[in-house]
Amino acid sequence: MLGLKFRRQQPVDNYIVDFICLENKLVIEVDGGQHSSQQEEDRERDRDLERSGFKVLRFWNNEVLENMEGVLEKIRINCLGHPPLDPLPSREGK
Repeated sequence: MLGLKFRRQQPVDNYIVDFICLENKLVIEVDGGQHSSQQEEDRERDRDLERSGFKVLRFWNNEVLENMEGVLEKIRINCLGHPPLDPLPSREGK
């Protein structure tokens, strides 16, 4: 995606993260239903990763499956720091 390199199932500190972009210090976690009962553990994990300099984005499995474009857009914004620029209007026919 946009030339960014992501690794899957990467060890970081005492954790194994789902995806990581080392260049942007971005961790992406994709959570299944079991995470609804371990939210405090996930918050502690996120705090630990953030103390190590990483930003953590969490998505639910169904969000990834049902709204892939929206998920990718959030990742892109977090990596590039801004929304996409609108293309210039076409000058065809003028």
